[in-house]
Amino acid sequence: MTVVTAADDVTAGDWREAVRKAASALVDAGAAGGGYPEACVRVVEENGPYIVLTKGLALVHARPEEGGLAVGVAVTRLAVPVEFGHPDNDPVDLLLAFCTPDPDAHVGTLSRLARALSAGLADRLRAASGGSDLARALKEALADD
Repeated sequence: MTVVTAADDVTAGDWREAVRKAASALVDAGAAGGGYPEACVRVVEENGPYIVLTKGLALVHARPEEGGLAVGVAVTRLAVPVEFGHPDNDPVDLLLAFCTPDPDAHVGTLSRLARALSAGLADRLRAASGGSDLARALKEALADD
């Protein structure tokens, strides 16, 4: 079972704060440990903004051993988009934070998420009318869990 949570109209001064807030939603939901948000920031610091997958959307994550307690996905919609330094896909207004307890547990969830993104999930999330609508859209996208 995937833990799903959502936060809307979140303010962040820069990409680091946006990543921390997105990953903290997983901590608050019990899917990740307290160190997970900083681990997610380090991923971008060490590897660059590759997590910005498409226009305006970032997939926030870190390695399972960095604090994944359960398979979890959180959507965070920012009040004002932030720049990650991606040459094509900035600025980011949607962050999907993801965690998993081991390298294999999440394969199905990531596969469903990828299919849902290809089928317009980002547009549905942007059109959502609030936090509960955001959560509902994400849960529907991951419904095969």
